[in-house]
Amino acid sequence: MATVIVPAHNEASVIRRCLDSLVKQPGMDTLIVACNGCTDNTVEIVRNEYPQAICLEIAKPSKVHALNEAEKCLTSWPVFYIDADTQLAPNAVQAITQALAADSGTLLAAPEPVIDTSQSSWPVRQYYRLWLQLPYIRDGVVATCSYVITQSGRQRFREFPPIINDDGFVRCQFERQERRNIPGAQIFITAPRNLASLIKIKTRARLGNMQLAAARLCPKTDKKLYARILRDKLLSWEFIPAIVYLLIASAIRFRASRQFRQIHSYTWEKDQSSR
Repeated sequence: MATVIVPAHNEASVIRRCLDSLVKQPGMDTLIVACNGCTDNTVEIVRNEYPQAICLEIAKPSKVHALNEAEKCLTSWPVFYIDADTQLAPNAVQAITQALAADSGTLLAAPEPVIDTSQSSWPVRQYYRLWLQLPYIRDGVVATCSYVITQSGRQRFREFPPIINDDGFVRCQFERQERRNIPGAQIFITAPRNLASLIKIKTRARLGNMQLAAARLCPKTDKKLYARILRDKLLSWEFIPAIVYLLIASAIRFRASRQFRQIHSYTWEKDQSSR
């Protein structure tokens, strides 16, 4: 049996879809929704419509603080950490739990991401078309808006530190062979509709990685060997997505570098276009 934690900050527009995908999951023992700093009716929705969930109302608007508070209510392992704007496929909890039980070498797992770009603009679709082919992404536990940690894996760190990129922090506590996506278990993610929103969330991710590197919080680091695959794509029939990706990635890199200079006053940026 597993515990599922959903951190939620002003997620009234999407929380029902997420929780509807979770409440009937076989193999789930406890569902914890950690509402943090909400100024909308997220708390009321959870308490009134999902009585089977433990609803925490946390004053501080911080995802990592919400995760630390939610972990005080753990009842079982592994623990699923699921973003509120996603939906888990039926039977995914059971499939991942069984896969981890059968493979003691995997300490960190995730469902396979299914990114819906049907409502996205052309540049956003081109970006994801290439991004999803990068080796770093295919290695696992990236771009899933979720992760699953075993009880022994959770011993790798004491608590979630005050950082922007919690999934990046968790991922870099494990070697490549200790983490993987679980085939047959999926999570559905809606891509940003416009380029500005895409740049916002990707800047946040890159800024979070810069913060982790500066604070030396990553004992396990990956070599992101993009150059060869990007060169090959530029010389293939996929040269247009490759060019679009490189231009957007350059804008993200420039924007993150500027924000990093004032990271202590950073304000969380959220994609509102897909909600």
